[in-house]
Amino acid sequence: MSMPDRGTDRPRQWDLVLATAVGGIVGTEARYGVGVAISHHEQQFAWSTVAINASGCLVIGALMVVLLELTSPHRLMRPFLGVGVLGGYTTYSTFAVDAVRLVVDHRLAVALGYVATTVLACAFAVWVSTIATLAIGRGVTSARVRRRDRSRSAS
Repeated sequence: MSMPDRGTDRPRQWDLVLATAVGGIVGTEARYGVGVAISHHEQQFAWSTVAINASGCLVIGALMVVLLELTSPHRLMRPFLGVGVLGGYTTYSTFAVDAVRLVVDHRLAVALGYVATTVLACAFAVWVSTIATLAIGRGVTSARVRRRDRSRSAS
C-alpha cells in the first residue's frame, strides 16, 4: 500500500510561507530594537518584555479588527502582519524564560508579579484596541454612508 502524494492534496502556498517569514524577520528586528532601548538585567522585573508583548497585543487587537471586520485585504496581509510581524515581535518564549529565571533565583513574588502584570497588560491591550478600533471603524463607515446618502439625495 503506497502513501498518497501530499502535493496532490492541495496546492503549495509558498507565498504564505514567504510572507510569514519576511514578516517574522521584520517583527524580530523590531523586538530586538525595543529590547535594547528598554533593557533589563536577568534578575530584574522584565519591563522591556512586558512592553513588547503588551504593545504587540495592542496592535494585534486593532489589526485583526481592520483585517477581519473593516476591510477586504490581500490574502497575504494577515500572514505577513499578524503571524509574521507581530508573531516575531511579541516574545512569549522570553516571557516564560524570564519568569522561570526569577523562580530559579528564588524571587517568587517578583515572578508572580511579572506573570500577572504581563497577562493582565496583554489581555487589556487586546481588549482596548479591539473595542476602540471597532468603534472608530463603525464611526468612519457610518460617516461614509451618510455622505453617500446626502450626495445621492442632492442629485
